[in-house]
Amino acid sequence: MSQATSKSLASIGAASGSRADTALGQGALESVRKTLAIECHALADLGESLNGPLGGAIEAAVELIARAPGHVVVAGMGKSGHVGRKIAATLASTGTPAFFVHPGEASHGDLGMITGDNTVLALSNSGETTELSDLLVYTRRFRIPLIAITSVAESTLAREADVALVLPPVEEACPLGLAPTSSTTLSMVVGDALAVALLDRKGFSRENFREFHPGGRLGNVLRRVRDIMHTGAALPLVERGLPMSKVLIEMSARGFGCVGVVEPADGALAGIVTDGDLRRHLSGEILDSPVDRVMTAGPRTIAPDALAAEALKTMQETRINALFVCEEGARAPVGFLHLHDCLRSGVY
Repeated sequence: MSQATSKSLASIGAASGSRADTALGQGALESVRKTLAIECHALADLGESLNGPLGGAIEAAVELIARAPGHVVVAGMGKSGHVGRKIAATLASTGTPAFFVHPGEASHGDLGMITGDNTVLALSNSGETTELSDLLVYTRRFRIPLIAITSVAESTLAREADVALVLPPVEEACPLGLAPTSSTTLSMVVGDALAVALLDRKGFSRENFREFHPGGRLGNVLRRVRDIMHTGAALPLVERGLPMSKVLIEMSARGFGCVGVVEPADGALAGIVTDGDLRRHLSGEILDSPVDRVMTAGPRTIAPDALAAEALKTMQETRINALFVCEEGARAPVGFLHLHDCLRSGVY
């Protein structure tokens, strides 16, 4: 067992006496600690078992799934079925197409959803789940690759599978030893491990992940600057040398509270004029002054392929409200991003 795991177990089993003990109740809290300790021990045993046959079996399973042109079809009954649904969802969201098939429904027509291009991943703690029998026979008859996750190496499922991921024997956290607890935790972790190993093998990127998660918080976090920036005629830009009387008209028309100052020759970004710059240079001569005298030179920029969340962080840390967007190695702005654009898009 690793030192980090030992420390975790020690902290879980630490003596009670805190306010949490009082709030939850001594008996309940001790039961919770015991459950966590048992399942942590189970995970430690799983990690150690990777040095044996399980390690090689997982490598073989990853290779089998990676070679298959079709989907991974996940199946399981009861608690294994619930775990299987989660594994299928994790695989699908990380670049390995997958779906769940209920073994009972499979026996009544859903076997037709499974083809020779698929790989079947079947979960059964005992390896003798009756409802899986038709699915097992079907995969053997049509030579469909079968991967098993089970705790019994001598079970029917493990013997018939092309690859058997046999989990180490562990103590269930249920004091009756009846409700699947530690065993389902191990199945879930093995499913996550398969998904991540396949993700690594395929070089699945953050951009790929965003394609599968366009909605909700994940989609917002993975938005790129180019997805929400202003472009073209919407850019608040003025040329160097322009009098401030005309710059103020442009600032008011754009409504961003700032304008970028570009070189007339090549459009390179030379500076920025913000409301703060106006306050600092407020005098009777400001309207006749050239923009060069008021602007802040060398403003911060960001690349269009940067995450919008990164742009927001930059603005928050530097206490500015806007960034001009320039391609890597270029000086001419191709976009403009305001703090409010990030917030409106759900990036925070």
